[in-house]
Amino acid sequence: MNDTVIDKTAVVTVLNKILETELAGVVRYTHYALMVYGYGRIPIVSWMRDQATESLSHANEVGELITHLGSHPSLGIGPLLETHRHDVGDILRESLDHEMVALSAYTQLLELVNGRSVLLEEYARRLIAQEEMHLGDVRKMLTKPGE
Repeated sequence: MNDTVIDKTAVVTVLNKILETELAGVVRYTHYALMVYGYGRIPIVSWMRDQATESLSHANEVGELITHLGSHPSLGIGPLLETHRHDVGDILRESLDHEMVALSAYTQLLELVNGRSVLLEEYARRLIAQEEMHLGDVRKMLTKPGE
């Protein structure tokens, strides 16, 4: 990676935002999994826990990129909205909002590194694709049969 081509300060700022967002995802999805009740609980809880595990993996990966750039990973965590509404639909809509924030941060990273760093560009593209898949999954879960 050619550090003279990228704006390292701007890139690290976005990478730290991604780190904080992914760490918030760990907390969110863990909490959501605990709050699901009803007939569909088991598969939804399983999906939520998988999302928490994936968020932790993403946090570790972005932290490694931050240190690869010689910078310091944030100890912060992204916003944790607690609406106290625990209907599965409400939880999924909150999840959708969270995934959109993550997608926005990855897109911002891609804009900063596109054509400047293959490592960071490929990372951003891969995570954008994953976030888009998550958004699609959540939207499908929120769609009632026959709509």
